[in-house]
Formats: sequence, C-alpha cells, structure tokens
Amino acid sequence: MAQTYDLTKGNVSRLILTFYFPMLFTNLLQQVYTMADTAIIAKGLGDDATAAVGNMASLTFLIIGFSLGLTAGFSVTIAQNYGAKDYAGLRRAIASSIKLAVGITVLLTLFSVVFLRDILLLLKTDDKILNDSLLYGYIIFGGLVSTIAYNMCASILRALGDSKTPLIAIIASSVINVTLNSVTIFIMHTGVEGPAAATIIAQVVSALICYNKLRRIEIIRLTMNDFARDVRMYVSLMKNGISMALMNSITAVGSMVVQYFVNGLGLAYTSAYSICMKYLNLFMDPACTAGFTMSSFASQNYGAKKYSRINEGMKVCLTISFITYLVFGSVMVFMPEMLAKLMLNESERIAIAVRFLPICGVMMFAVDFLFVVRSAVQGMGFPFIPMCSGILEMIMRIVVVMLFIKPFGFEATAYAGVSAWVAALLLNVGAYIMIIRRKLKEKEPIKTGAVLIPQK
Repeated sequence: MAQTYDLTKGNVSRLILTFYFPMLFTNLLQQVYTMADTAIIAKGLGDDATAAVGNMASLTFLIIGFSLGLTAGFSVTIAQNYGAKDYAGLRRAIASSIKLAVGITVLLTLFSVVFLRDILLLLKTDDKILNDSLLYGYIIFGGLVSTIAYNMCASILRALGDSKTPLIAIIASSVINVTLNSVTIFIMHTGVEGPAAATIIAQVVSALICYNKLRRIEIIRLTMNDFARDVRMYVSLMKNGISMALMNSITAVGSMVVQYFVNGLGLAYTSAYSICMKYLNLFMDPACTAGFTMSSFASQNYGAKKYSRINEGMKVCLTISFITYLVFGSVMVFMPEMLAKLMLNESERIAIAVRFLPICGVMMFAVDFLFVVRSAVQGMGFPFIPMCSGILEMIMRIVVVMLFIKPFGFEATAYAGVSAWVAALLLNVGAYIMIIRRKLKEKEPIKTGAVLIPQK
C-alpha cells in the first residue's frame, strides 16, 4: 500500500519541516524553471519576447490561479475527512472533486481561449508584442487540462500528507521543460510557441507521475458508488473551492489593473515589471510553501478536532516565513541591480527594475505572513474571510496605483502591492484570532485505547 502521512499526531515541528521541505523544493523548482523560461526567452528571442510572455503573467494568474484555488479548496475537505479518519467520506470527496474539476476545466479553457485577444487589447498590450502574447496564451490555455490535472493530483496527495511525490513530479517536469525550451529556441529556432508547448508537455508528465502514486493508495481506491451524486459533498467542496478560486482571481484582477498602468508607461516598463514580478514570486515562494504546509496541517487537525496543534503549527510556519523574509528581502533591498542584470539586457530597463525591487523587499514580510495566516483560516474551513481579503487586495491595488501613478511614476506599482499585502494580512490575522480562540474553548477529545471520547 502506498503511504499516506498523518499530521494529527507526533512532534509538530518535525512533522511540519518534514512536510515543508519537499514542497519547498517542488515550488522552488517550478519558479526556477519559470525563471529559466524567461532567461532562455530573453537571451534567445530578446527583450520584446520577454515582454510578450511577461505581459501574459497577470492573465495567466487569473485563469490558472482560479484553477489552483479551486483544487486547493477541494483539498481542504479531503484533508478534513482524512484527519477525521472518515475514509468513505474521503473517497466521496475525491470522486466529487474530480467530477467538478472536469466541468470547470472545460469552462475555463473555452473562456480563456475565446476572450484572450479582447482581454489583451483591454490591457493596452503594445502592438509589437500582441501577436506573441496571443500565440503564447493560446497554447498555455489550450493545454489547461494538463495544468489542472497536475494541481488536482498534487492537492490530493498533499491533503493526505504526501509532499514528496509532487517533488518527484516537478523534478522530472523541470528537466523536460528546460531541455525542451533550449531545443525549441536555440536548435529549432521557434518563437514563444516553443516554450509554451514545452510547459504543457512538462505538466502532462508531472500529472502522470502524481496520478501513478494516487492509484496505489488503497484507502482512496474509487468505485462507481463513490461517484454517485452527493449534493452535500458538492456544497462542501464548492464552498471552499470557489471561495479560494475567487480569492485568487479577484487578486489577479487587481494585478491586471496594475499591468494596464504599467503597459501605459511604455514597452520598457512592461519588460522591467515582468522581470520584477518573476523575482518577487520566486522570493515569496518559501513563505508561500509555508502557507500550503499550514493549510494541510490545519485541515487535518481541524478534522481531528485538535485545535491547540493548529496554534503550534502556526508558530512554526510563521518562524519559517520570517527567516525567509530576512534572507530574500535583503537580497532585493541590497542587490537589485545584480538581479536586474541577470534577466535584462538594456540599461534603461535595468534602471527601471532597480526602482521597484527594494520597495517590495523591505515590506515583503507582510505577504510572507499573509500566506501562513490566510492558509490557516482556509484550512479550518472558513474561506469567506480569505475571499474578502482578496477583494480588499484588489481594491487597494487599484486605488493606490490610480492615485499615485502620476506623482510617483513606476514606483506606484510597488506601493500598490505593498498596501494590498498589509490590508489583507490585518484582516486575516483578526479572523484567525477569533476562530482559534473560539475553538480552543471547546473541549478537545482524549484518547482511551483506540476510542476518542469527548472531555466533560
């Protein structure tokens, strides 16, 4: 029987770190091969091609971020059933998740492909990069099924406490992706369509690796009965899934508005901004991983009604986030020019990036802590507050960039991001404190032999 991992018992710090590091390497590899994509495109096709692909970032986050939030939300219900040792409910949750994911994949693919040109024009995409952005986007969104399949399989594995198999999958897909990027650009001399196709092929491989592990786990071997219509389960899954998906997409809308203003400043700013966001996403990744870890840990322990362990896990994950902030925030503050020169060629674009990176580096602790606290609230099954925080992020980004783009110029885009992080963090901290205090007042179950008996 393939192994699953129970996060409801044992030393909290050891469990979290054992779960965290494989997932960290997984997410870092994803970011690294995304950076490698950008570097290969920049050196092989030039800064305009880099701008074309970077211009797709906010729209890609809108669509793929929605699907990622959806599968992450489904995994909350899955992890809670696993933590409660309700294996029949666990199988129904997985089967229902698959059915819902298939339908939503079809809808997202059609929407993104049909409206891609209109959205890019709405974002004031420069004519010089419009065709490349379209070509890249059609391939990425046309292969959305592979991305969602991987996210779904990886989310289920993490809900069951397995963060190692997704790491293996990403190692394989990273090697394939970087190799195919180099081959398509430097040997086959394709345009941006080469890296786009390489990304889809790599996602297919990673999805197959995760699926191969899932089919060997005995407690989740599905039968036709598990796929029977279960309205209550659909409601539970959609409550978490749609809320988290909307949170990601609403946040992406704010990012798209910022992208609109950046594009209005000129092509050099579009290129520099895309590189800054690549670095920001890379350096936020360790804290984001701590958030994913906290979500799985909180979900399983909430299902097992072990609320005090959630607080212990929160302390560990916030410590991880603070350490990563000190390291990567310092790099952005003290070495912005070095970072910019690694990815950009023209001195004007390098100078633009140098103006952005230190501002975000100083305040990155806010988003690092936000990942952990928000994930804990989501993992306990309270997705409404995180969704509201996504709306708040969107509002702050839009208001700040509109008010300050004229007096401060490009730096206003950095201030917009920082203000969004701080506002969302404060809202989620307040929600977490209220929820955990209420739950800690409840009596946790004690063990007598193999039986859980509520305390009187």
